[in-house]
Parts: sequence; structure tokens; C-alpha cells
Amino acid sequence: MIFLTENMAFPEVTAATDEGLIAVGGNLSVKRLVEAYSKGIFPWFEKEEPILWWSPDPRFVLFPNKLKISKSMKALLNSGTFNVTYNQCFNLVVEHCAQIKRKGQRGSWITSSMIQAYNNLYEEGFARSVEVWQDEVLVGGLYGVDLGNRIFSGESMFSTVSNASKYGFISLVQQKKYDLIDCQVYTKHLESLGAEMLPRAKFLRYLRQHLSKT
Repeated sequence: MIFLTENMAFPEVTAATDEGLIAVGGNLSVKRLVEAYSKGIFPWFEKEEPILWWSPDPRFVLFPNKLKISKSMKALLNSGTFNVTYNQCFNLVVEHCAQIKRKGQRGSWITSSMIQAYNNLYEEGFARSVEVWQDEVLVGGLYGVDLGNRIFSGESMFSTVSNASKYGFISLVQQKKYDLIDCQVYTKHLESLGAEMLPRAKFLRYLRQHLSKT
């Protein structure tokens, strides 16, 4: 684990701590974030902390062909209860994600600097949002990073109505636009949808192979 200066490159991910922390500091510029995600690294820190960069081992991922959809979710998907759009209100989705209170967290890790950083990524074409609507009201959604290499790095999701974020996530996967969904760290919610642990070495090999095709 190292302390980054403005122009210093990230170290090899093998230098990460057992928890996956690889570097501290630097900035959240578009250039830095693109470099990070292309190397399997992502920022994750709370408001009072410096910028922390992570590359955990193992990595939590979803291969779209392993997506699990329960009978109740299949019925919901066929019901027309929700309407899904993409990239219609990226900033609003991020802000909703930042406002959701999560069990065990003192506050949101989606700080004002993170909101600005991901909006900048979106403006440069490196981020994407999914919006879930009910009666023209935004009730769920998610956002993440898309470097154009058929890998979607999910960042956060929210729901104000039961199953809305799950509905949006499944809709994203079923687009068949991606070969891999990077969920980063374990959640029971995503495990129920088929996400699994993958050794970091295999994840990085997969990432490099896809980046070489872009």
C-alpha cells in the first residue's frame, strides 16, 4: 500500500493489504479513475477519510449466463409494474444512492467529491445509469463504470419501492451488453442473483483480455 502523488501510477495489485487496500491519496480525476478501473482498482472511502483505493481478493462478480431470477421476480418482470430507462438522469440516480441509509454505515461513502467525479466520468462517456420508474416516479436505479470493454463495474443502487433496484439490475444484465458484471465486494442481495467470488488473478486476467479488444 502506497501514498499516491498526483502523477504517480498505481502499484501492482499484489501490493494490496489482506483487506484489498492498495493506495491512499491522489485525486478523482477522469484520467485517474479510468486508470484505476482499467487495472481492477476502485475508490471507496468515507467523508472524513482520504481517498482510499481498493482491489480485493477475491472479487465479487456476476457472469450474466449465471443470473438467477426467482419465480416471483419473473412474475414481476412480466407484470409491467416498472419501466426501465438508461442514462436519462445519471446525477439523480447517484444522489438517490448517496441518500439511502444502509445498515452498519455511519454515513454514505458517496461524498460530494465522489458525486462530482462520477458525473465527470459520465460526461466523458465512461459511466452509465439505470433508472426504474413507477407511474413516472423514479423509484430505483443503479450506476457504474463502463470503459467500453463489455465489463460493467457496478457502484451503487437504491430502491424506494420493494424490488425496484433488483428489477433494474436484472434488466441491465438481460441487455446482453456485458460479459461480466463487477460487483466488487460481497452482498447477500447480489449473491441471491447469482454473483460469486472470483480470485483476483482470474478477474484481472479477464479484465486485461477484454481491454485488449477495445
